[in-house]
Amino acid sequence: MAVKVLVVDDSGFFRRRVSEILSADPNIQVVGTATNGREAIDQALALKPDVITMDYEMPMMDGITAVRNIMQRCPTPVLMFSSLTHEGARVTLDALDAGAVDFLPKNFEDISRNPEKVKQLLCEKVHSIARSNRRSISSAPATAPVAAPAPLGKSPAPSSSLSRPSVSAPTTTASTPHVSSTAPKRKAYRLVAIGTSTGGPVALQRVLTQLPANFPAPIVLIQHMPAAFTKAFAERLDKLCRINVKEAEDGDLLRPGLALLAPGGKQMMIDGRGAIRILPGDERLNYKPCVDITFGSAAKSYHDKVLAVVLTGMGADGREGARLLKQGGSQVWAQDEASCVIYGMPMAVVKADLADAIYPLDDIGRHLAEACI
Repeated sequence: MAVKVLVVDDSGFFRRRVSEILSADPNIQVVGTATNGREAIDQALALKPDVITMDYEMPMMDGITAVRNIMQRCPTPVLMFSSLTHEGARVTLDALDAGAVDFLPKNFEDISRNPEKVKQLLCEKVHSIARSNRRSISSAPATAPVAAPAPLGKSPAPSSSLSRPSVSAPTTTASTPHVSSTAPKRKAYRLVAIGTSTGGPVALQRVLTQLPANFPAPIVLIQHMPAAFTKAFAERLDKLCRINVKEAEDGDLLRPGLALLAPGGKQMMIDGRGAIRILPGDERLNYKPCVDITFGSAAKSYHDKVLAVVLTGMGADGREGARLLKQGGSQVWAQDEASCVIYGMPMAVVKADLADAIYPLDDIGRHLAEACI
């Protein structure tokens, strides 16, 4: 059955072009278009699409407000289009916080100059988020969780930042991996490494806002994200969390209570002295940054002293790095299927029998705080 798509954009050219690209795929059907956020809500309710592509800046109602309303009234996977600027990154992160699943850069030149590449990427994104877990795409709970008090100089996590309610784990069956219910073993880890992709910005926010300011281990974060976005994302996390978060730079040193986010478009490695090495993005690699590369360098430098976590995301990045970590004696956790937006990366780790524990998203931060001494 074809994936039904609603295309929302105030630009007639962009609506037509996106519709043409999607309609060329025999497994995608454009069921409607909308020129503003209000029309998008009406069309979403009437047409019940499988996926919505959404612009941000539109008359009458912007994309973020539309996403928030759609999530409340008829939760539907939304793919946002974003400009590759710092402001575009901020807006996109707000849209993801409101409930959007993923995003693509909105570049008119690419559409005209590289139509085949754009077509492939757009259709792949639509197909992937059409398979996303709708249980994890919902409106904010009636009573938002209350964040613990933040130390002086750091902001507490606001209730709006925890925009998706916790999702109960599915009943264990022969085909469903067992969700761990026991507390993790405590250990003096020298590094916590977290890798993620689609759905990761919100997932990381929900994990890291649970950590105390005196969290005893250094943290590295690998999120598939464009170069223009990672600085804004690190700044956002730093404001929301009690720990410190920054975009990693070459020569940064690991230290407790600091999370270093791999810069987009590049690769991040860790040496045995606890120094960060930022390398150019290799065009032969699909992901820049790549979870496997960071995990692999951590395995080489810290052997059995790493706690790695693989969160929601499409594909299998992180599986081979997790294998290296396991061979060195380190621990690997995976997010459970029920709380993932896309159960791809964690599934790859679980299916390879590399996961020491499988936890729902909202338990991971608490278990990290329990495990690290």
